[in-house]
Amino acid sequence: MAPTHKVAVIQWHIKACIEHLKGPYLCILLAAGPPGPDAMLHMHTIEENHAKACDYIRQAAAQGAELAVLPEYHLNGWAPSDPLYAIQAGDYQKYLGAYQSLAKELSMCIVPGTIVEKHPISSNPADSNQEGEAKEYHLYNTAHFISSDGTILGSYRKKNLWHPERKYLTSSGHDPHEVIDTPIGKVGFLICWDLAFPEAFRELVAGGVEVVVVPTFWTRQDASPTALSLNPNSEALFLESTLTSRCFENTCAVIFANVAGPRDRYLGMSRVCLPHVGPVGGKTMGAEEEGVLVVEMDLGVLKVAEENYKVREDIGREGWHYVYRHMK
Repeated sequence: MAPTHKVAVIQWHIKACIEHLKGPYLCILLAAGPPGPDAMLHMHTIEENHAKACDYIRQAAAQGAELAVLPEYHLNGWAPSDPLYAIQAGDYQKYLGAYQSLAKELSMCIVPGTIVEKHPISSNPADSNQEGEAKEYHLYNTAHFISSDGTILGSYRKKNLWHPERKYLTSSGHDPHEVIDTPIGKVGFLICWDLAFPEAFRELVAGGVEVVVVPTFWTRQDASPTALSLNPNSEALFLESTLTSRCFENTCAVIFANVAGPRDRYLGMSRVCLPHVGPVGGKTMGAEEEGVLVVEMDLGVLKVAEENYKVREDIGREGWHYVYRHMK
């Protein structure tokens, strides 16, 4: 009998540092002098987000969760025009190390959403972002799987960047999607807009993935005004249909952790999905709901789905019709 694992998705209204840096305060930071009180306020916001994340992880552990998953951009929100955004990204190891220590302390696995990481540029003068602009450093939007003993079992840098991200972040490009052996099974990562690409799932399936973890920062405003005029709930429809279909068409579980906030802008919808079942326990977090959702994820369902649909059997057949990059 396949194991059942208690897993937690965590969502809250993540504060973006730029929200606290307006008008003359932002001008001060743009000036050449040493960081003043506003820079300290910026760092306080990050520390506040980090403290809240740790508190929620402890709540998940108290409910018996073996794995806790945070949302994308959980430390500083999406505020790349903040002049201190890249500076904070250079300090990513501080927070990653703190999550490693927490995982060891609680004897639980942690996926700390994504952490924006600053890495020095290579010596290649052709280095640029997806907009073709030269860069002095790379910012990677990175997810890590931290095991219950505090070790990092695997990491993933976001590949399919959402349009506004491309000016600031660097994609993982042609790096393969890799599957990680973890205490809860074979795990693969995708991040937010990666969800839109079935090819990413197929490459993970080729590696034997059982559970796809998707930290996300997905809002209603990701649809254009024209799209919203057609359907104000366009993005909720996108997520509802895509999360369901990806489970069925890949006979895998999906752990989806999104952000929360005022419902006129945010979606929530954090959940754990299985084929045949849909959201486990029928539970999906609301747009404004903050906190921890712990459910029991029965991986035995994956065997039922594969025996029913034989998706992986077909993909693995010699002479299968479709030739993708993941085919060996």
